[in-house]
Amino acid sequence: MNLAYITLAVLWLAVIAYAVLGGADFGGGVWDLFASGPHAKQQRHLVDEAIGPVWEANHVWLIFLIVGLFTAFPLAFSVLSITLFVPFTLALVGIVLRGAAFVFHLHAPGASRTRAIWGRVFSAASAITPFLLGASAAAIASGQIHASGGHAQTVDWTLWMTPFALTVGAMAVSLCAVLAAIYLTVEAQQARELELLAAFRVRAIIAGAVTAVLGALGLVLAPFQAPLLWNGVLGKALPAVIVTMLVGLGAAASLFLGRYRLARVLIVLETACLLGSWAVAQLPYLIPPDVTISNAASPDVTLIALLVSTAIGAVFLAPSLWLLFRTFKSSKPAPARK
Repeated sequence: MNLAYITLAVLWLAVIAYAVLGGADFGGGVWDLFASGPHAKQQRHLVDEAIGPVWEANHVWLIFLIVGLFTAFPLAFSVLSITLFVPFTLALVGIVLRGAAFVFHLHAPGASRTRAIWGRVFSAASAITPFLLGASAAAIASGQIHASGGHAQTVDWTLWMTPFALTVGAMAVSLCAVLAAIYLTVEAQQARELELLAAFRVRAIIAGAVTAVLGALGLVLAPFQAPLLWNGVLGKALPAVIVTMLVGLGAAASLFLGRYRLARVLIVLETACLLGSWAVAQLPYLIPPDVTISNAASPDVTLIALLVSTAIGAVFLAPSLWLLFRTFKSSKPAPARK
């Protein structure tokens, strides 16, 4: 295994971290949108309490991924920035708008119209952003983005709006919703809010079923719209795909049995396995069929510098994040407002 593959593995860990942490934040916005019934206010408050202390820290993974891709694989960065300019720009707008809306929503007066408006903006941006990122990922996997001579050749701006891309985009939103709902069952359990626990347990099961259906639909569409990915799924990535399905079943069983902490571990593992399956199925391509890991990589000296600086940064980042999550996530959340 050469330096390019090692660097890509490090960057892919950042993708997984952003998915399981930032994805849950997006999912919290989805459930803020769908809060309903006599406990809707308490549901939204639990989302606010869960996201509030950590949501900004989760963007460190996205920033690291962008800078790392630009540094380690500049050709891939260039091609993607051009061919997927529209969805990436809209996703960036969604991330910024979501963050601003969350802050204004959180600190506005309790029953004001301003709070309600910013809450809807927060919810809408939380759903749209993962959809755009998922659709972009499907466009990359489709094999329709071409590059030659170090330049992007694809001029089709609708690659992220194919049936396969729309399906994967919707699946990204539903997966975020599953992550958030399972995390929130644990939060509700710690707060001894049994009504909220039951509500988010049901939401987690429903969102999990929707994710499974969308995943199956994606597999049906893949042979026609992402053949290289499909061949990889049936070939070298098949063991990882099987493990992903089994872990998903385990997460569902844990929810039914009331083992919410175990379900949280398993949904994180399932997300990691899902993204890992995609990576393995697509090897050795970064952007099939023209951009490979080898032909897109920076010189070894640049990769070494990136890996060394990442290791040094991790020495400071890891204990900081540990302290953040231990401080705000190991104690019982504040009771939901009645």
